[in-house]
Amino acid sequence: MAEKELKIKLIKSFIGASERQRNTLRALGLRKMQQEVTHKATPQILGMLDKIQRWVEIK
Repeated sequence: MAEKELKIKLIKSFIGASERQRNTLRALGLRKMQQEVTHKATPQILGMLDKIQRWVEIK
């Protein structure tokens, strides 16, 4: 079964985020506002997105 692709876009500055949340954003490859990255929908990525849903938009 093919894994689905997720487009993740940083929509909010991560000023005010904890260091752990900042590290999660960086691990996903998000560094600048309005930057968009693509990842496969693995359990690890979905868990990371659950922790930073305030800062990202998922398509």
